[in-house]
Amino acid sequence: MAAKSANLYARIEPDVKEQAEEILATLGIPASNAINMFYKQIILNRGLPFEVKIPTARPVDISRMNAETLDMELEKGYADMQAGRTKSAAQVFTDIRRDYNVSTTHDLKVMGL
Repeated sequence: MAAKSANLYARIEPDVKEQAEEILATLGIPASNAINMFYKQIILNRGLPFEVKIPTARPVDISRMNAETLDMELEKGYADMQAGRTKSAAQVFTDIRRDYNVSTTHDLKVMGL
């Protein structure tokens, strides 16, 4: 007779675990069920159920800049604005979601965007 369940032990970054479990709790899904769903999707897709890739471009991260680099980036943005190269906030978020394959503001926070 086959076992009804098997144990899985995995190391996960504490903040990733906490954020994921918070979302799962909101959805009413225990972590064990979510992991089971993930594994079933791997089987159905015969691979990961999402594309794994490194984004080709990253937004400017001001926390990693010195004052001079920040000033240069701000000047480029100001020049773009003066030249009429602007987008609405809605279009910016649409582009970010498309370019970085995210669907929610929470996803953007997780990615550090």
